Amino acid sequence: MERVLKHKFPIGTRVLFTASNVARPAASGSYEVIRLLPTEGDDCQYRIKSSTEAFERVAKESQLALS
Repeated sequence: MERVLKHKFPIGTRVLFTASNVARPAASGSYEVIRLLPTEGDDCQYRIKSSTEAFERVAKESQLALS
Protein backbone atom coordinates (compact mmCIF):
# COMPACT_ATOMS: atom_id res chain seq x y z
CA MET A 1 0.00 0.00 0.00
CA GLU A 2 1.32 3.45 -0.93
CA ARG A 3 2.00 5.84 1.94
CA VAL A 4 0.35 9.26 1.66
CA LEU A 5 2.56 12.13 2.83
CA LYS A 6 1.05 15.22 4.42
CA HIS A 7 2.55 18.68 3.86
CA LYS A 8 4.00 20.17 7.05
CA PHE A 9 3.69 23.85 6.04
CA PRO A 10 0.29 25.29 5.01
CA ILE A 11 -0.12 28.00 2.37
CA GLY A 12 0.80 31.43 3.77
CA THR A 13 3.44 30.09 6.20
CA ARG A 14 6.76 31.96 6.42
CA VAL A 15 9.66 29.52 6.05
CA LEU A 16 13.43 29.59 5.91
CA PHE A 17 14.76 28.05 2.69
CA THR A 18 18.20 26.44 2.59
CA ALA A 19 19.40 26.26 -1.01
CA SER A 20 21.02 23.11 -2.33
CA ASN A 21 24.63 23.14 -3.53
CA VAL A 22 23.35 23.63 -7.09
CA ALA A 23 21.44 26.86 -6.32
CA ARG A 24 23.03 30.23 -5.72
CA PRO A 25 23.91 30.79 -2.04
CA ALA A 26 21.90 34.04 -2.17
CA ALA A 27 18.76 31.93 -2.72
CA SER A 28 18.68 30.91 0.95
CA GLY A 29 16.48 33.03 3.21
CA SER A 30 12.90 33.83 4.20
CA TYR A 31 10.05 32.83 1.88
CA GLU A 32 6.27 32.39 1.95
CA VAL A 33 4.58 29.14 0.95
CA ILE A 34 2.44 29.98 -2.10
CA ARG A 35 1.24 26.52 -3.21
CA LEU A 36 1.42 22.87 -2.11
CA LEU A 37 2.85 20.65 -4.85
CA PRO A 38 2.82 16.85 -5.32
CA THR A 39 5.43 14.83 -3.46
CA GLU A 40 8.65 13.70 -5.08
CA GLY A 41 9.82 10.42 -3.57
CA ASP A 42 9.65 10.79 0.21
CA ASP A 43 9.68 14.60 0.20
CA CYS A 44 6.70 16.97 -0.07
CA GLN A 45 7.24 19.92 -2.40
CA TYR A 46 6.16 23.55 -2.23
CA ARG A 47 6.11 26.64 -4.43
CA ILE A 48 7.67 29.45 -2.40
CA LYS A 49 8.13 33.20 -2.97
CA SER A 50 10.53 35.73 -1.51
CA SER A 51 9.52 39.38 -1.22
CA THR A 52 12.94 40.29 -2.67
CA GLU A 53 12.59 38.24 -5.88
CA ALA A 54 10.22 38.63 -8.82
CA PHE A 55 9.87 34.87 -9.35
CA GLU A 56 8.75 31.80 -7.40
CA ARG A 57 10.82 28.73 -6.53
CA VAL A 58 10.07 25.05 -6.00
CA ALA A 59 11.47 23.65 -2.75
CA LYS A 60 11.43 20.27 -1.05
CA GLU A 61 10.17 20.07 2.52
CA SER A 62 13.64 18.92 3.65
CA GLN A 63 14.98 22.34 2.54
CA LEU A 64 12.47 24.29 4.67
CA ALA A 65 12.10 25.23 8.35
CA LEU A 66 9.67 27.51 10.17
CA SER A 67 10.75 31.15 9.98
